[in-house]
Amino acid sequence: MSRKRFRSLTPLTGSALLAGTVCLCLASGPASAAEAPPVVSRGVTIPAFYTPPAELPAANGALVRSEPMKLGLSIPGLDGRAMPGTATRLMYKSTDASGQPVAVTGVYIEPSAAWEQASPRPLVALASGTMGQGDQCAPSFALEHPLTLTGDTVSVGYEALSVYRLLATGTAVVVTDYVGLGTTDRLHTYVNRVDQGHALLDAARAARSVPGASVTSASRTGLYGYSQGGGASASAAELQPSYAPDVPLSGTYSGAPPADLTATMKGIDGSGLAGALAWSINGFSQSDPDLRAVVEKNINDSGKAALKDASTMCVGDALFGYGFTKSSKWTKDGRPISDIIAAEPAAQAALDKQRIGTSKPAGPVRVATGVHDDIVPHAQARQLAVDWCRKGGSVTYEALRLPNLGDKILTNHLVPLITDQGDAISWLTDRLKGKPTGSNCWTMPLQP
Repeated sequence: MSRKRFRSLTPLTGSALLAGTVCLCLASGPASAAEAPPVVSRGVTIPAFYTPPAELPAANGALVRSEPMKLGLSIPGLDGRAMPGTATRLMYKSTDASGQPVAVTGVYIEPSAAWEQASPRPLVALASGTMGQGDQCAPSFALEHPLTLTGDTVSVGYEALSVYRLLATGTAVVVTDYVGLGTTDRLHTYVNRVDQGHALLDAARAARSVPGASVTSASRTGLYGYSQGGGASASAAELQPSYAPDVPLSGTYSGAPPADLTATMKGIDGSGLAGALAWSINGFSQSDPDLRAVVEKNINDSGKAALKDASTMCVGDALFGYGFTKSSKWTKDGRPISDIIAAEPAAQAALDKQRIGTSKPAGPVRVATGVHDDIVPHAQARQLAVDWCRKGGSVTYEALRLPNLGDKILTNHLVPLITDQGDAISWLTDRLKGKPTGSNCWTMPLQP
């Protein structure tokens, strides 16, 4: 069991893969000289690198530490350099939603491919889609171990495809692990608007200080994310002018963004990804007293056990453990958790603070959403584009018209991730090359 510290809702507070490695029951890392025993999460030992120090630097984006990291999927190039790039694991300082300093981990990848433009090599700060809430689910860990499989956990590094496609363009990539995912001092604050937006922007800042990195403060920067990552990139685009004006933002891709958590909670409740509802409740209960009080008052013993169990799970674990579970089974009176929150003004207000779309985004943005997406509902993602258009944003909105591939079984959410990926990367790469783009806000009334 993980030793991660968080406010509990209970009284008890080896195979080869494309010349890469597969993590089977093992989580390798440097030998720890720390006084405390290593953190073990569902049978996976978390490397000592992920344990934050007692003191953090003052500046947001400042590097706390870094070390070379081997990508799980890589091959030697003809010039001796690893392809698609050379990875560096990093820990950097950010600021959480309560204004407190927080350590965040991630990985910077210097591409082997050349940047065939006169401008400096650009950078993409990538926010991963949902990986889980256990430390072993961290995106950086998944890039090192494409498959983590023990008797207690299943994690697949599916985001490697988008990372490697971006690297192939000659763009450097930095991936954030988000607040509390990987780092062992707190629980991951899943889909927290400010936490993940800050973590993504500070990852871009940290990348400039990585030893051997070719990116500088003059490098054009893009933000990229789908699903949870789409929410993070969208939030970062809104927060950049006030929080990180030093990050030269050239474009943002936000795919299937959970901009309205009230609607999204209803979408995932009872779906194949129902475990994500537990992650959001855990995260907000940790950081928001009003919501925590409502949860503690209304969750039954079965729900408390499920929330605690889910707090160390990855996506694979949640699919097997809580797929298609309805939150009404976790409450004392049998109401869905979304109904309970809606009936409590203070709790609903806490959730409303997470709404994305209340500010104009910096730079051009591309919002894409599958018209049949019922996990991160299409309507609320479309509304984000509408809200940004009304605020004068430069918005390219793409309604992905695919057939209905099954209700609540994740296919309507996951297939657009793959089918739109090439267009999304091409659009973002054009922004990093300095090519202008127009807005199609004028067509919004005609689009689904």
